[in-house]
Amino acid sequence: MRRNQPTRRRWPALILLSAVALLGSPPKALAQDQAKLHVTVAGLKNNQPLPDRYAFCVPARTGHVKPGPDLSPAIRWSKGPSATRSYAIIMYDPDAPADRRNMNQEGKTVFFGTPRRTFYHWVLVDLPAATTALPQGADSRAFTRHGKPPGPTPHGLRGVNSYTQVFTMTHNTRMMGAYGGYDGPCPPWNDERPHHYHFTVYALDIPKLQLAAGFDAAQALQAMKGHVLARGEAVGVYSLSPAVRGKLHMD
Repeated sequence: MRRNQPTRRRWPALILLSAVALLGSPPKALAQDQAKLHVTVAGLKNNQPLPDRYAFCVPARTGHVKPGPDLSPAIRWSKGPSATRSYAIIMYDPDAPADRRNMNQEGKTVFFGTPRRTFYHWVLVDLPAATTALPQGADSRAFTRHGKPPGPTPHGLRGVNSYTQVFTMTHNTRMMGAYGGYDGPCPPWNDERPHHYHFTVYALDIPKLQLAAGFDAAQALQAMKGHVLARGEAVGVYSLSPAVRGKLHMD
Protein backbone atom coordinates (compact mmCIF):
# COMPACT_ATOMS: atom_id res chain seq x y z
CA MET A 1 0.00 0.00 0.00
CA ARG A 2 1.28 3.44 -0.83
CA ARG A 3 2.03 5.88 1.95
CA ASN A 4 -0.70 8.31 2.99
CA GLN A 5 -3.49 6.33 1.33
CA PRO A 6 -6.53 5.18 3.36
CA THR A 7 -6.09 1.55 4.31
CA ARG A 8 -8.52 -1.24 3.56
CA ARG A 9 -6.30 -4.01 4.81
CA ARG A 10 -7.14 -6.14 7.79
CA TRP A 11 -6.67 -4.43 11.13
CA PRO A 12 -3.26 -5.50 12.56
CA ALA A 13 -3.17 -6.70 16.14
CA LEU A 14 -0.29 -4.45 17.05
CA ILE A 15 -2.37 -1.33 16.41
CA LEU A 16 -3.83 -1.94 19.84
CA LEU A 17 -0.68 -0.47 21.33
CA SER A 18 -1.68 2.85 19.81
CA ALA A 19 -3.12 4.17 23.04
CA VAL A 20 0.26 4.17 24.77
CA ALA A 21 0.80 7.57 26.36
CA LEU A 22 3.78 9.79 25.81
CA LEU A 23 5.49 11.46 28.71
CA GLY A 24 3.58 14.61 29.47
CA SER A 25 0.80 16.27 31.38
CA PRO A 26 -2.28 18.15 30.16
CA PRO A 27 -1.45 21.58 28.69
CA LYS A 28 -2.11 24.38 31.11
CA ALA A 29 -3.16 27.95 30.46
CA LEU A 30 -0.30 29.78 28.76
CA ALA A 31 -1.22 33.25 29.99
CA GLN A 32 -2.77 34.52 33.20
CA ASP A 33 -5.25 36.99 31.72
CA GLN A 34 -6.93 35.28 28.80
CA ALA A 35 -10.20 35.93 27.08
CA LYS A 36 -12.51 32.97 26.55
CA LEU A 37 -13.21 31.41 23.19
CA HIS A 38 -16.44 29.48 22.69
CA VAL A 39 -15.59 26.19 20.97
CA THR A 40 -18.11 23.77 19.49
CA VAL A 41 -17.63 20.39 17.80
CA ALA A 42 -20.37 19.10 15.49
CA GLY A 43 -22.33 16.21 16.99
CA LEU A 44 -20.88 16.76 20.46
CA LYS A 45 -22.54 18.07 23.58
CA ASN A 46 -19.87 19.12 26.05
CA ASN A 47 -18.63 16.24 28.21
CA GLN A 48 -20.79 13.78 26.27
CA PRO A 49 -19.69 10.89 23.99
CA LEU A 50 -17.85 11.60 20.77
CA PRO A 51 -19.42 10.07 17.65
CA ASP A 52 -17.64 6.99 16.31
CA ARG A 53 -16.99 8.76 13.01
CA TYR A 54 -14.23 10.78 14.72
CA ALA A 55 -12.41 7.70 16.08
CA PHE A 56 -9.14 6.15 14.90
CA CYS A 57 -10.53 2.75 15.88
CA VAL A 58 -14.02 1.54 16.71
CA PRO A 59 -15.51 -1.59 18.34
CA ALA A 60 -15.57 -4.85 16.37
CA ARG A 61 -17.39 -8.14 16.96
CA THR A 62 -14.12 -10.05 16.60
CA GLY A 63 -10.71 -8.81 17.66
CA HIS A 64 -12.29 -6.10 19.83
CA VAL A 65 -11.49 -3.19 17.46
CA LYS A 66 -11.18 -2.28 13.80
CA PRO A 67 -10.15 0.88 11.90
CA GLY A 68 -12.47 3.81 12.42
CA PRO A 69 -13.58 6.49 9.94
CA ASP A 70 -11.04 8.87 11.58
CA LEU A 71 -12.78 11.98 10.30
CA SER A 72 -11.59 15.24 11.77
CA PRO A 73 -14.69 16.92 13.19
CA ALA A 74 -16.35 20.07 12.07
CA ILE A 75 -15.13 22.55 14.68
CA ARG A 76 -16.07 26.17 15.23
CA TRP A 77 -14.89 28.85 17.63
CA SER A 78 -15.79 32.43 18.47
CA LYS A 79 -13.61 35.21 17.10
CA GLY A 80 -10.58 36.09 19.20
CA PRO A 81 -9.61 39.54 20.47
CA SER A 82 -8.83 42.29 17.95
CA ALA A 83 -5.07 41.63 18.24
CA THR A 84 -5.49 37.99 17.10
CA ARG A 85 -3.17 37.11 14.22
CA SER A 86 -3.60 33.33 14.12
CA TYR A 87 -5.17 30.33 15.84
CA ALA A 88 -3.89 26.93 16.94
CA ILE A 89 -5.77 23.71 17.69
CA ILE A 90 -4.46 21.13 20.16
CA MET A 91 -6.58 18.06 20.98
CA TYR A 92 -5.41 15.87 23.84
CA ASP A 93 -6.45 12.96 26.03
CA PRO A 94 -5.20 13.15 29.64
CA ASP A 95 -6.48 9.65 30.44
CA ALA A 96 -4.00 7.46 28.54
CA PRO A 97 -2.44 4.80 30.81
CA ALA A 98 1.12 5.55 31.88
CA ASP A 99 1.93 1.82 31.98
CA ARG A 100 0.95 -0.11 28.85
CA ARG A 101 1.58 -3.66 30.09
CA ASN A 102 -2.07 -4.49 30.76
CA MET A 103 -3.47 -2.59 27.81
CA ASN A 104 -5.56 -4.61 25.36
CA GLN A 105 -4.58 -7.89 27.01
CA GLU A 106 -7.05 -10.76 27.24
CA GLY A 107 -7.95 -11.48 30.86
CA LYS A 108 -6.41 -8.19 32.05
CA THR A 109 -8.00 -4.89 33.04
CA VAL A 110 -6.71 -1.32 33.02
CA PHE A 111 -8.26 -0.22 36.30
CA PHE A 112 -9.86 3.19 36.74
CA GLY A 113 -7.19 4.37 39.19
CA THR A 114 -4.24 3.41 36.99
CA PRO A 115 -1.77 6.33 36.64
CA ARG A 116 -2.33 8.39 33.49
CA ARG A 117 -0.42 10.52 31.02
CA THR A 118 -1.34 12.73 28.10
CA PHE A 119 -1.76 11.64 24.49
CA TYR A 120 -1.97 14.34 21.78
CA HIS A 121 -4.37 13.64 18.91
CA TRP A 122 -4.40 16.88 16.91
CA VAL A 123 -1.68 19.47 16.38
CA LEU A 124 -2.56 22.26 13.96
CA VAL A 125 -1.13 25.78 14.12
CA ASP A 126 -0.83 28.96 12.02
CA LEU A 127 -4.53 29.02 11.13
CA PRO A 128 -5.26 32.47 9.63
CA ALA A 129 -6.94 35.05 11.86
CA ALA A 130 -9.93 35.13 9.50
CA THR A 131 -10.58 31.41 10.12
CA THR A 132 -13.06 30.55 12.86
CA ALA A 133 -14.24 27.14 11.65
CA LEU A 134 -13.09 23.98 9.87
CA PRO A 135 -15.50 21.59 8.12
CA GLN A 136 -15.65 17.87 8.83
CA GLY A 137 -12.79 16.08 7.14
CA ALA A 138 -10.67 19.19 6.68
CA ASP A 139 -7.66 17.63 8.44
CA SER A 140 -8.47 13.91 8.16
CA ARG A 141 -10.79 12.14 5.75
CA ALA A 142 -9.96 8.53 6.64
CA PHE A 143 -7.80 6.24 8.71
CA THR A 144 -4.40 6.33 6.98
CA ARG A 145 -1.76 3.70 7.64
CA HIS A 146 1.66 5.36 8.24
CA GLY A 147 -0.05 8.69 8.83
CA LYS A 148 -0.94 11.82 6.96
CA PRO A 149 2.02 14.06 6.10
CA PRO A 150 2.83 16.88 8.51
CA GLY A 151 3.51 20.33 7.13
CA PRO A 152 1.55 23.05 5.31
CA THR A 153 -2.10 22.53 4.42
CA PRO A 154 -4.70 24.94 3.00
CA HIS A 155 -5.99 25.58 6.53
CA GLY A 156 -2.85 25.58 8.70
CA LEU A 157 0.44 23.91 9.57
CA ARG A 158 0.28 20.31 10.77
CA GLY A 159 2.47 19.05 13.56
CA VAL A 160 2.84 15.39 14.44
CA ASN A 161 0.51 13.77 16.95
CA SER A 162 1.38 11.12 19.53
CA TYR A 163 0.74 8.16 17.23
CA THR A 164 4.01 9.09 15.54
CA GLN A 165 6.10 8.37 18.63
CA VAL A 166 3.98 5.46 19.86
CA PHE A 167 4.38 3.32 16.77
CA THR A 168 8.12 4.04 16.79
CA MET A 169 8.45 3.20 20.49
CA THR A 170 6.59 -0.08 20.03
CA HIS A 171 8.53 -0.97 16.85
CA ASN A 172 5.28 -1.39 14.96
CA THR A 173 6.64 -1.49 11.42
CA ARG A 174 3.19 -2.00 9.91
CA MET A 175 2.05 1.35 11.31
CA MET A 176 5.20 3.47 11.71
CA GLY A 177 5.19 6.89 10.11
CA ALA A 178 4.74 10.60 10.66
CA TYR A 179 1.15 11.06 11.81
CA GLY A 180 0.42 14.67 10.96
CA GLY A 181 -2.60 16.67 12.05
CA TYR A 182 -5.66 14.82 13.31
CA ASP A 183 -6.01 11.18 14.31
CA GLY A 184 -8.86 10.35 16.65
CA PRO A 185 -9.44 8.17 19.73
CA CYS A 186 -8.25 4.59 20.15
CA PRO A 187 -8.25 3.98 23.91
CA PRO A 188 -7.57 0.50 25.34
CA TRP A 189 -10.61 -1.74 24.95
CA ASN A 190 -10.06 -3.10 28.49
CA ASP A 191 -9.88 0.30 30.23
CA GLU A 192 -12.40 0.97 33.00
CA ARG A 193 -12.03 4.73 32.61
CA PRO A 194 -13.76 6.69 29.83
CA HIS A 195 -11.23 8.90 28.07
CA HIS A 196 -11.76 12.66 27.80
CA TYR A 197 -10.80 14.44 24.59
CA HIS A 198 -10.12 18.17 24.88
CA PHE A 199 -10.47 20.15 21.65
CA THR A 200 -8.59 23.30 22.63
CA VAL A 201 -8.35 26.40 20.43
CA TYR A 202 -5.86 29.21 21.10
CA ALA A 203 -5.99 32.77 19.74
CA LEU A 204 -2.43 34.06 19.27
CA ASP A 205 -0.93 37.51 18.75
CA ILE A 206 1.50 36.33 16.05
CA PRO A 207 0.70 35.07 12.52
CA LYS A 208 3.14 32.12 12.62
CA LEU A 209 4.88 30.18 15.37
CA GLN A 210 7.99 29.63 13.20
CA LEU A 211 8.19 25.96 14.11
CA ALA A 212 10.60 23.53 12.46
CA ALA A 213 9.32 20.71 10.28
CA GLY A 214 8.00 17.72 12.22
CA PHE A 215 7.20 19.69 15.39
CA ASP A 216 5.02 18.08 18.04
CA ALA A 217 2.47 19.34 20.56
CA ALA A 218 5.05 20.08 23.27
CA GLN A 219 7.04 22.25 20.88
CA ALA A 220 3.91 24.04 19.70
CA LEU A 221 2.79 24.76 23.27
CA GLN A 222 6.25 26.03 24.15
CA ALA A 223 6.25 28.36 21.15
CA MET A 224 2.83 29.74 22.15
CA LYS A 225 4.02 30.93 25.55
CA GLY A 226 3.58 34.67 25.88
CA HIS A 227 1.42 34.86 22.75
CA VAL A 228 -1.96 33.49 23.90
CA LEU A 229 -4.73 36.09 23.88
CA ALA A 230 -7.64 33.73 24.39
CA ARG A 231 -8.43 30.05 24.61
CA GLY A 232 -11.41 27.75 24.84
CA GLU A 233 -12.25 24.08 24.56
CA ALA A 234 -14.93 21.49 23.99
CA VAL A 235 -14.62 18.11 25.70
CA GLY A 236 -15.91 14.76 24.52
CA VAL A 237 -15.63 11.28 26.03
CA TYR A 238 -14.93 8.00 24.25
CA SER A 239 -14.40 4.35 25.13
CA LEU A 240 -13.91 1.01 23.39
CA SER A 241 -14.87 -0.99 26.49
CA PRO A 242 -18.33 -2.56 26.00
CA ALA A 243 -19.15 -2.03 29.69
CA VAL A 244 -18.15 1.64 29.65
CA ARG A 245 -19.87 2.28 26.31
CA GLY A 246 -23.05 0.87 27.81
CA LYS A 247 -22.87 3.27 30.74
CA LEU A 248 -22.23 6.16 28.35
CA HIS A 249 -25.11 5.05 26.10
CA MET A 250 -22.78 4.89 23.12
CA ASP A 251 -24.34 1.79 21.55
